[in-house]
Amino acid sequence: MTYAIIETGGKQLRVEVGRFYDVDRLPLEENEEFTLDQVLFVDHDGEASIGQPLVEGATVEATVLRHFRGRKIIVYKMQPKKKTRKKQGHRQELTRVMVNAISLGGSALVSDQTSAEAAPVSVVSAEVASAETED
Repeated sequence: MTYAIIETGGKQLRVEVGRFYDVDRLPLEENEEFTLDQVLFVDHDGEASIGQPLVEGATVEATVLRHFRGRKIIVYKMQPKKKTRKKQGHRQELTRVMVNAISLGGSALVSDQTSAEAAPVSVVSAEVASAETED
């Protein structure tokens, strides 16, 4: 299994190809592809590449799926015996991104096409195995 740890919006995320993640709002349009070069760590089948602070030549390609707002958070401040109360709400602006590929040194370690090709084979073999056991 290949994964990478990236930094975006002041936060660190563990990302894998074919999954989507919610990050702080990015100034990009929907369905726009972009490259993240703030890669801190890459693990490819047990071989780890650790950055100091960033891994040289490592990139993560992703696509913006949509922009939305997160759940509402209520912030309530109160000082007892002072009749001071303040209630405030907050909704974080978020962007949902789909990770397409993880590259190291210019070559893609894993991309969405390779994982998409491998998935139907295992599904078909599982269906064939279940059909054989029913007979």
